[in-house]
Amino acid sequence: MTKNIEDLLISVDIIKSVGDLNIEIKELHFDSRKVKEGDFFIAQVGTQSDGHDFITKAIELGAKAILCERLPKNISPNITYIKVENTSKALSTLAHNFYDCPSDHIKLVGVTGTNGKTTIASLLYELFKKLGYKVGLLSTVTNYIDTKEVKATHTTPDAIQISKLLRDMIDTGCDYCFMEVSSHAIVQHRTRALNFKGGIFTNLTHDHLDYHKTFDAYLRAKKGFFDQLCKTSFAVTNADDKNGKIVLQNTKAHKFTYSTRAFADYRCQILEKHFNGMLLEMDGVELWTNFIGDFNAHNLLSVYAAARLLDQSKEEILMKMSELKSVAGRFESLISPDGIMAIVDYAHTPDALKNVLLTIDQLRTRNETVITVVGAGGDRDKTKRPLMGKISGEYSDKVILTSDNPRSENPETIITELREGISAENLRKVLAITDRKEAIRTAIMLAKKDDIILVAGKGHEDYQEINGVKHHFDDKDIINEIFNQ
Repeated sequence: MTKNIEDLLISVDIIKSVGDLNIEIKELHFDSRKVKEGDFFIAQVGTQSDGHDFITKAIELGAKAILCERLPKNISPNITYIKVENTSKALSTLAHNFYDCPSDHIKLVGVTGTNGKTTIASLLYELFKKLGYKVGLLSTVTNYIDTKEVKATHTTPDAIQISKLLRDMIDTGCDYCFMEVSSHAIVQHRTRALNFKGGIFTNLTHDHLDYHKTFDAYLRAKKGFFDQLCKTSFAVTNADDKNGKIVLQNTKAHKFTYSTRAFADYRCQILEKHFNGMLLEMDGVELWTNFIGDFNAHNLLSVYAAARLLDQSKEEILMKMSELKSVAGRFESLISPDGIMAIVDYAHTPDALKNVLLTIDQLRTRNETVITVVGAGGDRDKTKRPLMGKISGEYSDKVILTSDNPRSENPETIITELREGISAENLRKVLAITDRKEAIRTAIMLAKKDDIILVAGKGHEDYQEINGVKHHFDDKDIINEIFNQ
């Protein structure tokens, strides 16, 4: 497939161009190592490297055109150079144009917030499949083009991948796509050129301050997604979150709210709570669901609200929602032969960890012991570590601090920082076992019939990253192995 470069530059603000703009190019690349003969290289300025340093290499590999923020000192003959203010912004538009504006031809709904993105996007995907549609999904866990799985490597793919996946969805006959939209993707302009039918805001709590530096910058990133929605879109926000109204302040989209506590456009009440599910009153109708916890009532309510705003019938939605199952690694429970319950959850932020432990606390009988196995990721927001330690100590009877994905950091250092948040009174509950498998084994050895073990932080992940190397590691597999020994 080739495209005329002039067609790709529609809606791109060009500062200066050098060379012929009436040329055909084969592919877009921002990674110079992937460039082949006839491709278009986009020199992005990243946090780790600057694509301008690789322009010469891209040309040597066959690039015919270069998009840059700074023109090179030495201009190569027969090469087209295009200078723009921000190559990341332009890349989103180039990719959108290269794949024939795919988001204009599919109903695309974005989900953003700190917690709940994966669950909501995945449940919308499952719900709309049950409603009889072909659907696409872009999520942390995996991507789907109808029923075809495409492995995910980031919460939100890069701008080129997004448009390519959307084009593949359209070619497959998909009517809808539900997409997690991360704060990184928003500030890096990966979703800038996309036409969203709607957006959902879940909540905003402590996370990613290693990247955004301040909570206000993190909030502005999330708000930026809604600022870009057009006036024909809808924006649904969580009225129970104090930032819910702030993120919609400047959106042109039609605004809607959902709540389990206050007046809102879409409301839900929890009637009964059990370890195998909840009885909800959703928009005035009773609904039994296999999901557990107040946070999941919010997730399900946002799914219902989005489906209604996508013109689906109330009765059909509620009937199919009762059939939905939990998302991988989100409050997944496993029972040992001798009656110990282990819960695996992706909770890797203070708020998510507190939500899961509060849910367990609301459901327990007080005759059992709650043991939490928890760590924190390396090379990520360090300020949340003491908070996660504090929450573990307050809401658990026993705590085992361990490794998550230490990446390039010393895991003992991370454990020390987790421990710093635990009060002197609660420190007596705490063990530190660096090896995650041994930590899980110890928790199971300490547990007796009816006790509850929470293994938090990794959820669906099937690897552990240590010193830059990913090793196979699946919390559920480890738990089942030890349960059956």
